[in-house]
Amino acid sequence: MQQSNIATSRQPNKAIEKLHAFAWLAWCFSQKRGEIVVFRLVKAPLHIAPTLFLLLTHAPLVYAQTTQVTATQPQTSINEFSFSIPAQNANEALTELAKQANTTLLFPFDLAKKVKTNALEGTFTLNEALSQLLKDTELAVVVDEAGMLSIRSRSSLLAKANQANKEEKASEEGNNGLEKIAVVGTRNAPRSAVDSPVPLDVIGSKALRSQGNSDVLSMLSVMVPSLNVNDQPINDASSLVRPANLRGMSSDHTLLLLNGKRRHRSAVITFLGGGLSDGAQGPDISVIPAYALKQVEVLRDGASAQYGSDAIAGVINFVLKDAREGGSVALKLGGYSEGDGELFQIQLNNGFAIGDKGFLNATAEYRQQNGTSRSVQRSDAQALIEQGNTFIQTPSQVWGALDVNEDIKLALNAGTAISQLTEFYSFATAARRKITGGFYFRNPQTREGVFSRTDPNTGESRLIVADLDGLENGIACPSITLSTNNVLQDPDYQRIADNTTELGANCFAFNEWFPGGFTPKFGGTITDASLAMGIRHELPKGWAMDASATLGYSDIEYTISNTVNPSLGPRTPTSFSPGGVSQIERTLNLDFSKLIQSIFEDPISIGLGAEWRKETYFQKAGDEASYIAGPFALEPPLGLSEGFSIGSNGFPGYQPQSAGHWSRNNWALYADVELFLTEAMQVGLAARVEHFSDFGSTFDGKLSMRYKLNDTFALRGSVNTGFKAPTVGQSNVINVTTAYGVNGLEDQATLPPTDLISLQLGATPLTPEESVNFSLGMVMQASDNFFATLDYFNIRLSDRISTTSAIPLTEQDISALVAQGRPDAVKYNAAKYFTNDFDTKTQGVDLVVNYSFSYNDWANALLLAYNWTDTQVERLTLYPALVNDEMQLLPNLTPSRIRMLEDNLPAHRGSVTLEQLKGNWALTWRLNYYGEFYEDHLDASAGMDIYGSALTTFDAQLAWKVQPHIQLTLGAQNLFDALPDENPFQGEVGALYPPTSPGGINGAFYYAGIEYTFN
Repeated sequence: MQQSNIATSRQPNKAIEKLHAFAWLAWCFSQKRGEIVVFRLVKAPLHIAPTLFLLLTHAPLVYAQTTQVTATQPQTSINEFSFSIPAQNANEALTELAKQANTTLLFPFDLAKKVKTNALEGTFTLNEALSQLLKDTELAVVVDEAGMLSIRSRSSLLAKANQANKEEKASEEGNNGLEKIAVVGTRNAPRSAVDSPVPLDVIGSKALRSQGNSDVLSMLSVMVPSLNVNDQPINDASSLVRPANLRGMSSDHTLLLLNGKRRHRSAVITFLGGGLSDGAQGPDISVIPAYALKQVEVLRDGASAQYGSDAIAGVINFVLKDAREGGSVALKLGGYSEGDGELFQIQLNNGFAIGDKGFLNATAEYRQQNGTSRSVQRSDAQALIEQGNTFIQTPSQVWGALDVNEDIKLALNAGTAISQLTEFYSFATAARRKITGGFYFRNPQTREGVFSRTDPNTGESRLIVADLDGLENGIACPSITLSTNNVLQDPDYQRIADNTTELGANCFAFNEWFPGGFTPKFGGTITDASLAMGIRHELPKGWAMDASATLGYSDIEYTISNTVNPSLGPRTPTSFSPGGVSQIERTLNLDFSKLIQSIFEDPISIGLGAEWRKETYFQKAGDEASYIAGPFALEPPLGLSEGFSIGSNGFPGYQPQSAGHWSRNNWALYADVELFLTEAMQVGLAARVEHFSDFGSTFDGKLSMRYKLNDTFALRGSVNTGFKAPTVGQSNVINVTTAYGVNGLEDQATLPPTDLISLQLGATPLTPEESVNFSLGMVMQASDNFFATLDYFNIRLSDRISTTSAIPLTEQDISALVAQGRPDAVKYNAAKYFTNDFDTKTQGVDLVVNYSFSYNDWANALLLAYNWTDTQVERLTLYPALVNDEMQLLPNLTPSRIRMLEDNLPAHRGSVTLEQLKGNWALTWRLNYYGEFYEDHLDASAGMDIYGSALTTFDAQLAWKVQPHIQLTLGAQNLFDALPDENPFQGEVGALYPPTSPGGINGAFYYAGIEYTFN
């Protein structure tokens, strides 16, 4: 898409276009084929009436501004102005008209310099004045349906007249939208993706919905190849809030904005994050209703100097719809080819007018989707079946998508003028989702702490039996040594299971309740909400101000069922509430912006701002039964009897001593400058100083440049520093989960670095991560219908925060901890803690090619998107370790863990999308490519290495407008049911495919929908 030079004329004390990028994102900016539509200020943050934006097409934006303040003529009515303008060049005449009308004008600067206008004397409305001024010239005044004035070339209007309807419809309904206007990543005026000095994708709402995915996170991963999202079938809290990885970075290295305002992070910490996101506390993208989105802007460049912590990989800005009238309702049904994963989704959006210019836009979504199973029977469960245990379920453990129940999402976006110079805006979201999934199968003969207990000295395993009247007191219980034979057929076990006898009534084993073992059900209820409000006001002398406050809340209440607290014996419940976590963030922003005239032809954009933020992390204790050490708990050193493990098995509840809340606050001062050194050279500078109450201060900067080689090619690049402060959750959370280790299934504790257990294992205080990023790219725009961008990026990230690999707790460690007042240390087989453990270098290439063309009355839009990303671990922290009675310095991260960091995400990802439109028919075809990947199966570092092959999938969607207001949709995601290579270790825990396969493990998904649009 080409653009014309656009000039801006205004009275200097009305210079408001350079408002902080945060301040613009909630308001109207859209694009039609062949033109840029810039929103009117009567609808924009700083209400100025009357206001006019004029569009052009053919080159980068060039601004002209009046150089001195001139008093306007008396205004004779609310819509009329007095003018006195001699005949002159149009650029000068329009500048003078803007001054006398006290308004803002955009016009085709290059063309205006060549056009002579008419003289203008008298009192006119703005429309009448422009018509008289430009009568019989090459420039024409156009009024759209909304009453918006624009100045355009008469010849371009005539040339486009025959194809306007078809092209505009294709742009609005079928396009991937990468050329739409966006402002994220800059405080300059809105611009297209090809005019940005940094890589930027702008994705329209209809492009998002032209696929089978039902949540916005999955939608984005299809549209942006550098954004990877793995399924997390059995991965603790990661299953509930899936981590998203942009440009090979962890999920908490990407900052989320909503209408340009910083969005809060999720309360969930991904203790098992598939390697790359281990220990990350990133945002929850899935709680944002996709139907509420006008567009999504993905800034693929480091932006900490502009937006603060977490913007190392980039920024994703979600722009809410702002229509004042009309709406739509959509129903979607679907399911997988295997006959599971049934989807029901209903969405509603409606706009309401508030006064003459204000609006309220509301969206509601409801979704319910059943889980899937891509499982086989575990080898150990099959062996039990072959031994005669008929109580084993098939499969004993399920791998697949989780059950999603009552997924409700709401969004509101509103704004209204308070006065001619002031506007109020506000937006809010709310979401609630219940998710349930599975955990690992508890083998009825080998699960330690529930069914069996192994002597560490002899290696002998015996059945754990609860002697209800106490050890060495009353009736003694038989000791049963476990082997490969079916314990249910053991005569001594049958005596225990016979509760009609005194011995059977006194002796209890969990095999009586679960003769075929059990598989816990783990899940939670996620509640998420945010509220933002602010004032935009025009100050004297050309300054613009935006003052805002935002509040974000994330909460999850965990649940676990079909399990036991073994230490309670037969008095244990089988369902638990193991506690929950919450995150609350409060943010205040005050931003100022101005355009100033200088020695350069174009004005300099300056922006200044201050931000204060406070975040609080809560950890709530579970119900007593989920954490209490019952009468049949572990043996010494606690001094308690029997040998049963403590807490709800699979996810022990948070104890009262680990509950609490922790807070920190930070403030920041930031500034940036953007200017054109020449007509071809654009430069941007940004700087930010930020102080954290717990980690001190940091300073970051950014330099970006764009150089136009000619009308077809431009070069662009940036260099910046970044940081990510440790989250409050990472510094304080305590979590215990059951995971696979070298010796099989074990309870692993993830602890803050200040915990006594962490200190015993060598932990040190956390420090912020720091990065240096640079990118270099080229933009080619050969015509209105073809453009391409190619960008290289390089991110060096030092002192990365992650969890260590699981460190076994020795008997000496446990004894020392018990002596220091930590008796709960006996519960853990191993522990992990947060640490600044390694440095990485991530580099990659992003290629985007967009081509629009017509063929046999079909309007076609072709998009090619490709990403190559490579991550290398360059430094590891060494820790003292005793090896063969000799102290050595060794890394904590295992080779498998390092390989997961480097190669779990595919190095190559790409897609080719073809969107076609003819009359009432719209087709979308998409080819997706996922390169080879590595998986350390179960994150066990136990030699279960999987080298996954590349995978190609194909998507298709057909949309038919049955009537002007009714559209039917049929589609398929992964139409040909392409699946990854089978898991070579599938017998270990029953996963048919590698769980972290980048293309997913569920296969083909078919869906149908109907949408009704109303005015």
